[in-house]
Amino acid sequence: MGNQTREVRAQMDGRFEAEFAPLTSPGPVRLEARGPSGIVVAQDVAVGDLFLCSGQSNMELEVRNAQDAAAQIRASTDDQLRLMLIPRAVADEPLRDFPQPPSWRRAGPDSVADFSAVCFYMARELRKTAKVPIGAISSSWGGSRISPWMGAKAQEAVGEGDQSALVSLHGRNPVAAERAASVEWEKWWRKESGEVPGKEPWQPGSDIIWQAVPQIGAWEDWGVAALADFNGMVWYRREIDLTAAQASAKAILSLGLLDDVGRVWINGKPVGMSARSWQPSHFEVPPGVLKQGRNVLIVNILDNYAKGGLSGPADVMKLSLGQAGEVSMGDGWRYAKATRSPPGAPRVPWGDTTGLGTLYNGMIAPLGKIRLKGVAWYQGESDVDLPGYGNRMQAMMADWRRQFGTPDLPFVAVQLAAYGDPMTQPGESGWAAMRQVQYQAMAQDPHAGLASAIDLGDPFDIHPGEKQEVGRRLAQAMRAVAYGEDMSRTGPQAARAIATTDGGATIEFAGLTGGLHARSAAQPIGFELCGRATDACRFVTGKIEGARVILSGDGQPALRVRYAWAGSPVVNLYDEAALPVGSFELPIMPMH
Repeated sequence: MGNQTREVRAQMDGRFEAEFAPLTSPGPVRLEARGPSGIVVAQDVAVGDLFLCSGQSNMELEVRNAQDAAAQIRASTDDQLRLMLIPRAVADEPLRDFPQPPSWRRAGPDSVADFSAVCFYMARELRKTAKVPIGAISSSWGGSRISPWMGAKAQEAVGEGDQSALVSLHGRNPVAAERAASVEWEKWWRKESGEVPGKEPWQPGSDIIWQAVPQIGAWEDWGVAALADFNGMVWYRREIDLTAAQASAKAILSLGLLDDVGRVWINGKPVGMSARSWQPSHFEVPPGVLKQGRNVLIVNILDNYAKGGLSGPADVMKLSLGQAGEVSMGDGWRYAKATRSPPGAPRVPWGDTTGLGTLYNGMIAPLGKIRLKGVAWYQGESDVDLPGYGNRMQAMMADWRRQFGTPDLPFVAVQLAAYGDPMTQPGESGWAAMRQVQYQAMAQDPHAGLASAIDLGDPFDIHPGEKQEVGRRLAQAMRAVAYGEDMSRTGPQAARAIATTDGGATIEFAGLTGGLHARSAAQPIGFELCGRATDACRFVTGKIEGARVILSGDGQPALRVRYAWAGSPVVNLYDEAALPVGSFELPIMPMH
């Protein structure tokens, strides 16, 4: 590497590691690997700081789909900024190599357009102060929860070791894993529905009244009033007549798209569950399930949003029986709207966006021990209202630090942007609660930071286009935690609330740059005093005094104080670094 040489012995599988002394020049340098089988050379290796960007769709969103795309792409050329885009991949076990090998590309119009906007703008901003080349790796998947990004050790840390082991089993023996997952689903159904064993909807002899399916496709398009805007469960049934040879053949059942998620039984015995609504389903039918004569196929489909159902298309739906031929499954279906659609249906843990460790295995583990300067994380939308996010975030950070060999590896998370109906009166908000959990998870880690995006969102679009400022704020927090610069790593955050003599509260803030200021108004807005009950919150006015906000009492009990407690609140409280105060809820402490 450059003028350094190392001689190492490869393992039996051809893998090897060679460590070099740090380089004092940013490059480019020549990197050459020479062995008995030949030579591999990289001529243009830059040496600098490397950042990993990961999360869901707001991290994945490309520069070409963000604001001011054309101008930013035209001006994106920078030989000292290198980009790597990791292709989507799902795996049941940690992969050693990427299924589709990624490559480094210089920043420029050809590479930037399809790269993460948030990641690119953060890296571009850091180039101004780091004074070394910057490498940015984007590894994200839209709609993903945090759990697929957590490796096995992280899953064990949050009590999901059994489910993580089930994912590993799926990699070795899919039929056994499907059977175990089906047992869990059936137990859940009996508990939630109170069905008598043997009479469940998936049994051939259940008491369900079936109606003919008008057409393969979303049930919202059938013209059936009860299903026109229905989100919930619908059961499907189809009978199959098989010869003895067909019943004994190795069988693959293809049902096309099951939107959102489908579970399949044949003759009352579990076959499997679709893990990915965007991908056509294929199920290996376990031996002994099919029989000569009449067979009854039952499918349960749960749709949580938009259109759903047995979406096909019809021409791909079939039962493949090897040399015994195939049976078309594109017609002959009957359906019944579920009388019960209990919430919380278990899903198989080897899914993509809702699985356990599946994206870590396919998109993070293959990075190996590559040394990172920091990690930028933009995710949380898919975990709103799911308990335990803070613990999962901490476990994931610890696991990634273990992999990358850096116990103090900096992480900076983006706090959720505004989204949802604008607030007109106090109420509960899972979106606001997630913002507070994100802050708490990062604040208690001395090597973590937070970039607020509460004022950069769009009430009507979960993917706001303003990504340049998100990138700038990420870079600012990264300068604090990764480079040790003297600036706030979280931005302004409420530290505590203390009761006042008039029944109000004084809120003290931390992470401030300078003092607090109200934009476009004489006073900050969005504050609430709350009693004990969930509906005991009311708006109150605030007064800024330096690094404090004082709320006047209103003659009603005040035990808690909230701010910006909504999915899409109006906020106007900033510090002198032009960073906004995010959503928070605090108990009011008594006066000393």
